[in-house]
Amino acid sequence: MVRLLARFVGVSQRIQLSSALPQAYRDMLALHTTVEKAAADAGLDQRLIELVKIRASQLNGCAFCLDLHARDARKLGEDERRIYLLDAWRETDLYTDAERAALALTEAMTTLPSTRDVPDDVYRQALEVFTEEQYTAVAWAATVINAFNRLGVTSRKPLPRT
Repeated sequence: MVRLLARFVGVSQRIQLSSALPQAYRDMLALHTTVEKAAADAGLDQRLIELVKIRASQLNGCAFCLDLHARDARKLGEDERRIYLLDAWRETDLYTDAERAALALTEAMTTLPSTRDVPDDVYRQALEVFTEEQYTAVAWAATVINAFNRLGVTSRKPLPRT
């Protein structure tokens, strides 16, 4: 009995939801592509979008997405220090007003199951620095990464070999 229980306590391999329903995953990737294009068309810096993805992934505890988007941010020239300090963004002056607004919106949207609210001040802060088109792209980017995080965390998606 103990041996059987021990096998389940350390479960590390799970059904990979991305490959278990491949069409749905392809549709998610298509949605991601649409949102990325909308962000670019709105004039948003891709590094800001990567910060959104990293911050949501930190809050959701998605190791796969954290690894992926930290790498992507570095490839785009993002500073290591800003990536390392992202969890404490409010305590530094390393982030622009637009990045702060995007991070606050991302946090509010990511913690929505607990808080059940995106506060008016967060919404207003975002509208002070973003156009409607930019705000929409940031909100959709936060939505999409949260969906990917849920798949990654539930599946315990393994990190790629470096």
